[in-house]
Amino acid sequence: MAGLGLSDVLTLVQTIAIISTLIMTLYYTRRQLHAFSVDLETRVLNDLDEKTHHLVEIFMETPSLIKMIYDIPGKRETPEDALAYYVNFLCSHIYHMRERKVLSDNEWEGWLQWMKNAYRYGKIGKFWKENEMESWFDPSFKNFF
Repeated sequence: MAGLGLSDVLTLVQTIAIISTLIMTLYYTRRQLHAFSVDLETRVLNDLDEKTHHLVEIFMETPSLIKMIYDIPGKRETPEDALAYYVNFLCSHIYHMRERKVLSDNEWEGWLQWMKNAYRYGKIGKFWKENEMESWFDPSFKNFF
């Protein structure tokens, strides 16, 4: 350092400061882009959930329309069938929101308990088995279920 003058030391410090600032900017930009990507996925998932919700409303008003997507010979569709589809899709949506880290641990625990109770005490679990609902969901949700 004895051979370096004051201007050389200041130039070196300035260069280090600029490089440090660039590194921090890149780091926070990557974090922001990741958060944006999660937000975009969440918006798309919510949009699809709204469309599913509307579809189930149609099915609840006219249960015979369920045959358009799931036709079982000899089965008479009921509003309970439409509601069971809706509850299963709701549980799938909750699960995917957890996978994307949109739900906090506390929210997830509450929803998880709700899902367990619905399958344990309601007829949703029976409906899942009898109607082979696993064919309607992605593999990660089927494994979770």
